[in-house]
Amino acid sequence: MKLFELPSPFEIETGTVLMQEPAWARPGELRAQLLDESYPKPFVIDDGKSRYLYFNVRLMQSEMSLKAPHDLALRYTQKMMAFLLFHPRPRRLVLIGLGGGSIIKFCHRRLPGVALTAVELNPDVIAFREAFQVPADDARLSIVQGDGAEFIAQAEKGIDALLVDAFDKTGFAPTLANREFFEHAFAKLSGNGVLVINLAGDKESYAGLIGEAMHVFDDQVIVISVPDDGNHILYAFKERYFEPRWRWLHNHAKELRARLGLDFPAFAQKLERSSKLGLARCEAIRGR
Repeated sequence: MKLFELPSPFEIETGTVLMQEPAWARPGELRAQLLDESYPKPFVIDDGKSRYLYFNVRLMQSEMSLKAPHDLALRYTQKMMAFLLFHPRPRRLVLIGLGGGSIIKFCHRRLPGVALTAVELNPDVIAFREAFQVPADDARLSIVQGDGAEFIAQAEKGIDALLVDAFDKTGFAPTLANREFFEHAFAKLSGNGVLVINLAGDKESYAGLIGEAMHVFDDQVIVISVPDDGNHILYAFKERYFEPRWRWLHNHAKELRARLGLDFPAFAQKLERSSKLGLARCEAIRGR
């Protein structure tokens, strides 16, 4: 369906709003719904340089540069890729929460040997797939409409990287913020698999989640902040007796930066500092 366009009614977010509405929709009514946040679907704002996915203008879901649509524009998405420091050759990756497709596009282009599955609950988000230049399904890419928690509960074992970036209008997806999800995730990860979760929005929406991850993953959890975006990223490691070789990881980070163009050396420094300071435990205690 061709997207419905109207000038942005917002003072700060200027440009064109793209909406999944028929050509005969009434612009005045849509404008009013956007402003009072009663519009029930996600929408896109295109300012000529980037496209942004929103559920409401208080919480941006995704950003795509029109000049570099396959790059990771937001800092938190770049930091989620830091799992490659610990698992540099994943064969199977699952992403819960498609959003604008930034992560799945990056992985599809830059990690050619990886089987990719993205699970998205909201069909209206998937409907913006072409607007964000998400490639069509192929032999190694599959976009699935469904509940991420249910998908993981039923998935085959052997997931090398499970990335979670799942939000609704109220914050972190509630079906994922519980011990049962972490137990299923732990069971379905490969022997040295990594769980990565973007924590954003109201902290109350994910309060206690870090503690649950530490319980299930036997305290093998690192949490780092993303000051630019106001997020935290959680990494949980299934590997038994997880003991990072930090000196080797710092050298490996330089290789990853050369290959993938992201600031892996900075990620490695932040991960080591957080691990040694025990920041995950501090956040878990704060969330009780």
